[in-house]
Amino acid sequence: MFELIKNLGAWLVGGEQWAGSDGIAHRLAEHLQYSLLATLIAAAIGLPLGLLIGHTGKGAFVAINLTSFGRALPTVGLVVLVFLAGGLSMLPVYVALVALAVPAIVTNTYAGMTAVDADVKDAARGQGMRAHQVLLQVELPLALPLIMTGLRLALIQVVATATIAAYVSFGGLGRYVFDGLAQRDLVQVLGGAVLVAVVAVALDLLLSGLQRFLFLPHSRIRSSGGPSPALPRTPR
Repeated sequence: MFELIKNLGAWLVGGEQWAGSDGIAHRLAEHLQYSLLATLIAAAIGLPLGLLIGHTGKGAFVAINLTSFGRALPTVGLVVLVFLAGGLSMLPVYVALVALAVPAIVTNTYAGMTAVDADVKDAARGQGMRAHQVLLQVELPLALPLIMTGLRLALIQVVATATIAAYVSFGGLGRYVFDGLAQRDLVQVLGGAVLVAVVAVALDLLLSGLQRFLFLPHSRIRSSGGPSPALPRTPR
């Protein structure tokens, strides 16, 4: 075990391991590209859907059950299915990653919207705000903490699963896992797994810190019993 850890450390810090198109730096850039693009596409789909369901109250059954769907989704099976239908391209990978990320975004966005106090929404309507103004100026700002949590969860899931790009002969950090398995190189397999875990943890910490930074002033105001910001007045 000690020898394995020693070899793993040497593999991770070796200068030759970081250079070239097969180097860690290049594979890391590919992995981040796959993960960030898939999460952005999922956010473009999931955020409007979650906001619509949470604002109107229609389709709540879909939002509630999407989490179970996301957990039960056979990611590799979906990649193979789209691969057989669409041929060799990154499309199967992106379809699988987006399908994995959308449920977390939709369910957390819906949860954030439904957590907004009904009295606050009624007060906004009483001041003459229209439906879209209530959504954008009242509900959305109050729901942002849970929405950010959904985006965090989606991104971390995608980062951890983006190794499947190597399953259909593309790049990313999963290349080390699949190539290591093919070559029976345990050090390379462990190196790829460690790198994916480090990237996932680093991104989670980064987004968690950003979330605390964005919402800390509001939490301090609430905890000190300070006045809540007044709703914007809209001419009738």
